[in-house]
Amino acid sequence: MSVAQKLARAEKICGHKFLNRNLLESALTHPSAVDGEPISASYERLEFLGDSILGAVIARFLFLNNPELDEGRLTSLKVSLVSGATLSEVAAHLGIGECIIFGASEAGTGSRGLHSALENVYESLVGALYLDGGWDAAQAFILQTLDPEHVSERAQRPTNPKSYLQECIQADGLVSPTYKLVDVTGPKHEPVFTAVVFVDGARQGKGSGSTKKEAEAEAAADALERLGYTENGAMREKESERPCS
Repeated sequence: MSVAQKLARAEKICGHKFLNRNLLESALTHPSAVDGEPISASYERLEFLGDSILGAVIARFLFLNNPELDEGRLTSLKVSLVSGATLSEVAAHLGIGECIIFGASEAGTGSRGLHSALENVYESLVGALYLDGGWDAAQAFILQTLDPEHVSERAQRPTNPKSYLQECIQADGLVSPTYKLVDVTGPKHEPVFTAVVFVDGARQGKGSGSTKKEAEAEAAADALERLGYTENGAMREKESERPCS
């Protein structure tokens, strides 16, 4: 797919015709494609802007539309909605991956670095939409794609999978979980870490992320579901004061 085709597809996904197409191209450009050029040529600066706008839009929406929720519940919803896992999943579903402009160093690497790139480009598109079309354009894209009206169950998901797994393991009298980094792939500027977690001596979960911490969190989340401590990622209802039942 040519750059022009990628831009046209991205405009369709965003539901916005860009007046400044250079802005859109930057939002879609992976750092590997502009090595040695000004940092503004890639999505990195727009990602920074988009991250702040994304947080503000979601916080405002949740605050205005959920008057019955306290600060803790609102925070859980917001954290889940703007998490890297959620943004990557949404971006992949939208087809944003096919629009990303990668450099030669990324050719043939497949999906190794795509997870973090999807998250980054989603945020950079938000930043580009804000600069090109204002708050309304950015907000419309965020609310339509993240669909915050139908994610109240996300507040039940553990915001810190490693801590929650530790609580569950302790409650069941098992040996504390241990983590092991098993692989690091991708270019130096955007590595992908893969970690596994062992519970009571047995490997129970595996996860990947743009940092070691994120990979371990994903591994813990995988273990929580495999061990039955969560149901499709949501914490199970507790019958007692134990962290897990």
